[in-house]
Amino acid sequence: MHKYNLEQRTPLAGILLPMIADFARSLTMACSVDAPSLKDLPKVATDLKSQLEGFNQSCLRDVDTNEKIVLPSAEDVAQEKQHNALLQGVEQFQTSSLRKTETVEKIVLPNALDVAAEKTQKSLFDGIEKFDATRLKHTETQEKNPLPDKDAIEAEKEKNKFLNGIENFDPTKLKHTETCEKNPLPTKDVIEQEKTA
Repeated sequence: MHKYNLEQRTPLAGILLPMIADFARSLTMACSVDAPSLKDLPKVATDLKSQLEGFNQSCLRDVDTNEKIVLPSAEDVAQEKQHNALLQGVEQFQTSSLRKTETVEKIVLPNALDVAAEKTQKSLFDGIEKFDATRLKHTETQEKNPLPDKDAIEAEKEKNKFLNGIENFDPTKLKHTETCEKNPLPTKDVIEQEKTA
């Protein structure tokens, strides 16, 4: 198991580091697995095996690895400098440069409408709190279940018949008809009358 020498910078690190170490220990104990035996290992096809054994490394080309380092743009550098300057300004801020001020709290008195509304609300609450329930009369509740009259029942039956007729309509009972479109043109007399008018 690897042991890391981590510098504790904050009280939170002092709490988290032992927890992480315990978690890593329990993880390595849970993940310990025996090595598989030779018979359990996957078999390589014989033709692939022979190709691998007879592979000639001289066929490979030498290639130089070009590592590209992407430098930040001028805009990124300027933004980072501005951010660092802001943080530095906050860290090094001198509170002695501040001036002491007194906070003046203005007391706003309620107007006549607010006072009247509050009095009304208070009188309602007082009436509810001081209500005498012994002055109420005892009543018996009679539950009525009014059934619809005959006209309403007949109207509902007619509506159900109408809906059933639409739902169960059989289009095979229709007769085939041909539509004859008529476009009556005006006669000469009508045209002459319109011209003279």
